[in-house]
Amino acid sequence: MPVKVSVVIPVYNPGKYIDPCIESLLKQSLPAAEFEVLFVNDGSTDDTPERLEKLAVEHPHFRVITIPNSGWPGKPRNIGVAEAKGEYVQFVDQDDHLASDALRRLYEMGHRNGSDIVIGKVASNFRGVPHGVFKKNREKCNLRDAPLYDSLTPHKMFRTEFLRENGIAYPEGKRRLEDQLYMMQAYFPAEVVSILGNYTCYYYSRRDDGKNAGSTRIVPAQYYGNLREVLDVVMENTEPGEFRDLLLRRFYRVEMLSRLSEPAVMKYQPEFFQEMCDAIRPLAIDFMGDGVHDGLGPLLRIRSTLLRRDDREGLLRIARFAGSVKASARLEEFAWQPDGRVALTVTARLVQGDDEEPVKLLRRDGRYFLHPDTGGGLLAQDELLDVTDDIDGFSAELSLRNRETAVEWPCPAKFTAQTDDLGDGACEIVLRGSGHVTSEAVKGRGRVSRGFWDVWVPLRGLGLVRKARLGADRAPEVDAACLPASLGSPARGVIPYFTEPHGNLTLDVGRRSKKLATYLDGRPVLRTAGRRPELRLDLFTTSTTAASDVQLVLSPAGGTGSAVHTVRTVLHPAVGRAHLRVPSRAPGVAAGAWKLSVRLDGEKSPALSLCDVTVGGGGRIQLDPALPEAAHTITAGLVAQRRKATLRRVLRTVGSPIVRRLPPQGRKRARRLAGRLIG
Repeated sequence: MPVKVSVVIPVYNPGKYIDPCIESLLKQSLPAAEFEVLFVNDGSTDDTPERLEKLAVEHPHFRVITIPNSGWPGKPRNIGVAEAKGEYVQFVDQDDHLASDALRRLYEMGHRNGSDIVIGKVASNFRGVPHGVFKKNREKCNLRDAPLYDSLTPHKMFRTEFLRENGIAYPEGKRRLEDQLYMMQAYFPAEVVSILGNYTCYYYSRRDDGKNAGSTRIVPAQYYGNLREVLDVVMENTEPGEFRDLLLRRFYRVEMLSRLSEPAVMKYQPEFFQEMCDAIRPLAIDFMGDGVHDGLGPLLRIRSTLLRRDDREGLLRIARFAGSVKASARLEEFAWQPDGRVALTVTARLVQGDDEEPVKLLRRDGRYFLHPDTGGGLLAQDELLDVTDDIDGFSAELSLRNRETAVEWPCPAKFTAQTDDLGDGACEIVLRGSGHVTSEAVKGRGRVSRGFWDVWVPLRGLGLVRKARLGADRAPEVDAACLPASLGSPARGVIPYFTEPHGNLTLDVGRRSKKLATYLDGRPVLRTAGRRPELRLDLFTTSTTAASDVQLVLSPAGGTGSAVHTVRTVLHPAVGRAHLRVPSRAPGVAAGAWKLSVRLDGEKSPALSLCDVTVGGGGRIQLDPALPEAAHTITAGLVAQRRKATLRRVLRTVGSPIVRRLPPQGRKRARRLAGRLIG
């Protein structure tokens, strides 16, 4: 069988940190006969070579190639590409790992599109991730119509012949920014690039010894000498104009101005800061013209202006100012929706300092400027920064981020920037909006994994990007609306809660550590009227949530006696809440007064106290008549729901055989009629 993918992994003395990588490769859903793993051992001196050789014996699709130490990943990767038998090559670093379905999904996307490069969504618990690249799947794109320049790490899937035909290879030996050079050399000739944004394929993991690749301190002259090579590739492959400026601006922002920005610049020793300025400024003069400069956000334009003027003290001043600016978000409303999503209403703004004073603008003659009280001293005396054209650049988003895996998902949201007056010509930009977060499947993405999912509000404005956790600042009525929920199929608990001590909003999905019983304790329990009474819990659910088996517990009233009885029953969705079916009898239970509880979190977890019951002769259960009764509308809704379920069963049993015999048009009419009958 042809090899679909060759996974190339440079290896040098990884120790235990290679274990997750190996484990993830052994768990790939792509059959072992359809991919190979090439460990290119770069002269390791630990026990890694022996471990890998043993692994290769046990797994024939694993190969080990040993070379003398080259000191850097470039040569091992080049050798891996040369030795690869696969249609595609996937680069992986020794201390990273892949999701179990990554190779299959990436290959299938690349194969159906004839892609030269396939980029899978990444997650990281220590380095920045270009979330904008992964907002959606892109079957076919290129450098001109997608923000590929924001993703310059090599941990992607490349068509092997594309690399060979275009002579794309790593510079070898110790150097910096070799990944960026490689990627820019690859992006320009790539005719088709695909982006898999709805599945997290690649995980960067922080090493506890601090020795992740790229963690060593840079030597400014060498680093920016290598960056010049990358910029030369951009210049050679573009004509003067907006596209070239767009690409150059990315490197100006990320590799140059950010190195002279907070928080890093405030930690530099004076000598190192001078070295950085000496190395960066020549590149700014040689490559970053007015077209690049003018497209920057306001505060980045100030940094660029100060760098051009060689005002190094000014660069430190703006770093101190920008370091004091953060995002603030207030949760105005929280509401469960019938489809299982949570609707959030949010107000967000940029604030400054420990007192969180507004970042103020000055309104003068129809123009907006950074207020002297906010940004005073950043530029020369009496020189104001005009930000009028940047007001439209203020934006906010919502996202869910897994606290443990660092997987992040954007959530649908819409914010509007408004100017709020502060008096004396001062104003601030406030973003007001709403959106939805959900733990359940949405178009193109499955259910989120079990774990803690924090709600974040990324905010952009004035050329700054700041992120705020949502929840600490919230309207008083929000807490009561944060009901625990049982959602999906199979049903699982989703518990919104506010963290201690900071009060931020988090969803515990799948009862990672929070328990439904704890969050339902003290909330009302109602009974429904009728021959088949049920208990209505203050547990949100939806009509599409699967019913689940739970355990009722009968214990002696007043705590006397040791007899405890359990009865299986069903928790099911009914009119927006979860209902417990109370069996009519509990065989073997003695007549008398009992306490009724339910275990919602497993048989070994504490039970939720529900109500008092009386057990009569033959084990007949009677609910406490003092238990509050659900509103008539709820009972009526429950009756209607039962009738529809009965009608659905009848139509399925009796009608389906008849409908199958009808001609196509008749089947369509019958199905439309059935849909109207059962809603």
